[in-house]
Amino acid sequence: MALTGRAALLAALGSLPVGIWDPSWTGILAVNAPLAAACACDFALAAPVRHLRLTRSGDTSARLGETADVTLTITNPSRRPLRAHLRDAWPPSSWEPGAEVAASRHRATIPAGERRRITTRLRPTRRGDRQADRVTIRSYGPLGLFSRQGTHKVPWTVRVLPPFTSRKHLPSKLARLRELDGRTSVLTRGEGTEFDSLREYVPGDDTRSIDWRATARQSTVAVRTWRPERDRHILLVLDTGRTSAGRVGDAPRLDASMDAALLLAALASRAGDRVDLLAYDRRVRALVQGRTAGDVLPSLVNAMATLEPELIETDARGLTATALRTAPRHSLIVLLTTLDAAPIEEGLLPVLSQLTQRHTVLLASVADPHIARMATTRGNTEAVYEAAAGAQAQNERHRTADQLRRHGVTIVDATPEDLAPSLADAYLALKTAGRL
Repeated sequence: MALTGRAALLAALGSLPVGIWDPSWTGILAVNAPLAAACACDFALAAPVRHLRLTRSGDTSARLGETADVTLTITNPSRRPLRAHLRDAWPPSSWEPGAEVAASRHRATIPAGERRRITTRLRPTRRGDRQADRVTIRSYGPLGLFSRQGTHKVPWTVRVLPPFTSRKHLPSKLARLRELDGRTSVLTRGEGTEFDSLREYVPGDDTRSIDWRATARQSTVAVRTWRPERDRHILLVLDTGRTSAGRVGDAPRLDASMDAALLLAALASRAGDRVDLLAYDRRVRALVQGRTAGDVLPSLVNAMATLEPELIETDARGLTATALRTAPRHSLIVLLTTLDAAPIEEGLLPVLSQLTQRHTVLLASVADPHIARMATTRGNTEAVYEAAAGAQAQNERHRTADQLRRHGVTIVDATPEDLAPSLADAYLALKTAGRL
């Protein structure tokens, strides 16, 4: 229970003339006694908060940056109307900075025996599960002098999913995939690809594609057309160790890696390949296996929603052993990790041969565009030192990438905006070359 500002204002206004004309306890009592009686009546007429029944409904998931509407249904079983202010409390990251007060506070008037619905609109700023805290209700009497206050626990969880901003690149990558698959006028031939059909020879065709037996049976030269192999296995490995926590722009490297992994998963599932996910640092953080083409993307998005970088060094030996168990036969293993020299040279390189001798390995890393800008700065002494530091960092990354290429690893090193399409292009290039 609490006094309202209106009651305090009336008490102050009533005490002012008493203090001027007849300052005495009798005068103060004469003013405040009726006010106290009015407050008591107001408190008695306010609807009780404890007996209210509250339930929730609405959205249970939303993509990062989008809104989620959660509806709170309040039932007033008492015989008195409810005039209330309420606060629907959620974690601070459920709204953009500065928007919490307007979004979480509501007014409600509910007649006796009726119910009303109040909608709280969330706009989360971080991935993961956002759980409702408590609903605080302040019930006022008809005079607005006194109020009852109480809280209710009304559980609800909204899962905030990765935004998948690279989805805009999917149509162009699918168009290239259709060309590789022979569903347009462009047909390609690569080692290890699957035979598709025969067609008449046209100038410019590779003579190695001529089918001499079919040519002998007809009056024209026949050539084989090929399409990329299907039902290949792709294992996406997300490194969730300390290097993934480094921020590039406004987001951690892990978020850019997730976005690239989602685009590749969407593309590969359309190509008829099977996609699994492993998130690892010193233990398995997420594992998605055996999903159908239609279910793989929702499963990956749901598994990635709660992933956060761990401030520990990634165990490269454990990661390699887990990847080998997850991909028992020849697969494309996509490592989404760092190209920093120390983690690669001390962690990954000693165990890399275990992966490359059985699988095709592609490593994708998030590059910081600020380093490239530093390397080009000039003008004063401080800028020259920055340029030297940027050039040194770039040279170390190039040297590390060259070491990995000598072990047969395909490297994709791109900024957060370019990583997803660059990784998709590398996948298509491997399909074109028949390496999957």
